[in-house]
Amino acid sequence: MIEENLKRYIIELAKREGKRIDGRKFDEYRNISIEYNISKNAEGSAKVKLGNTIVVAGVKMEVGEPFPDKPDEGNLIVNAEFSPVASPEFEPGPPNEYAIELARVVDRGIRESKAIDMKKLCIKEGEKVWMVFIDIYIQNHDGNLIDASGIAALAALLNSKFPKLDEEGNVDYTQHENKLPIEKYPIPVTSVKIGDTFFLDTDYKEEKVMDARITITTTDTINAIQKGKEEGLTAEEIDKCAEIAFEKAKELRSKLFGV
Repeated sequence: MIEENLKRYIIELAKREGKRIDGRKFDEYRNISIEYNISKNAEGSAKVKLGNTIVVAGVKMEVGEPFPDKPDEGNLIVNAEFSPVASPEFEPGPPNEYAIELARVVDRGIRESKAIDMKKLCIKEGEKVWMVFIDIYIQNHDGNLIDASGIAALAALLNSKFPKLDEEGNVDYTQHENKLPIEKYPIPVTSVKIGDTFFLDTDYKEEKVMDARITITTTDTINAIQKGKEEGLTAEEIDKCAEIAFEKAKELRSKLFGV
């Protein structure tokens, strides 16, 4: 009953006044900030605050074997951890479906955009490559975790440096040199449909009553799309969300990373 009343209020407010419950415009993001070098033990790290949503991303690098079908390219692995401290909805134990989905969306956006020049992670073709691990930690959940996590992951990558590697292949994690070869800046933008209206950067209350969700990650092209919730979207609605994603990603890219 509470959620039904909340949804009705959000829909009526949007129709009547063109506003959201916190006074923002439909396409307006909350205040966003990035803090770097959160972890001394990571090769790169960043904390993103998006309103009251807080996400930390850390990058670790190890030497490993390449995949057989890509002998001259490094590897990328993304994991997400939803701490019970961040939300009463999160429980201890293995990652839930949303954590797995979030990690895959962030991974796909980085991988498909060619954000990292994976060939530059090759140490010896067919034998040794750098493996890049991105760990995402949700510290406080107040909505829009995918966008916040994608931005945090990108920021952590931009903050990362290679550990020193000697001629014998030993890694010295006390010394770092040369930044990761970042080629593109993929930004996920999630549009949420409530009633007939689409909202960007939804908070926890808005997400509780959403009908549909679509995340579109872009650079100069679309790199990844992820649909969520049960209600379908028309081709026209998806095209509109894509147009908005390009515009908002460009704005965020300029504001946060100066590109």
